[in-house]
Amino acid sequence: VQLQASGGGLVQAGGSLRLTCVVSGSIFNINVMGWYRQAPGKQRELVATMPIPGSAEYLDSVKGRFTISRNYARNRVYLQMNSLQPQDTAVYYCNVHGGRTPSDYGADFWGEGTLVTVSS
Repeated sequence: VQLQASGGGLVQAGGSLRLTCVVSGSIFNINVMGWYRQAPGKQRELVATMPIPGSAEYLDSVKGRFTISRNYARNRVYLQMNSLQPQDTAVYYCNVHGGRTPSDYGADFWGEGTLVTVSS
């Protein structure tokens, strides 16, 4: 199983980026897809999560600016980030919660991360 995140880069404050995570390989019983981020010197935090089924939830500081979505058929999850601010600077990681076998529901799968840098 591999999660490949892309779409990060350098952007000015107020700009936008769209992150894409491509899931390859078999993950059974996917029940949550999400994005986390880790800024230098800080702990990894949950940015957006999409329970399946269910409604998306967001970190308070990104509500109204970020949108998580997924393309189930193409095994992709996206994070549209608008009105970016310098405090959004971090490495962003995609996460899928599911199973390694048909009877498993409790494994976490991570991508390598993509760096987002927002300049002021």
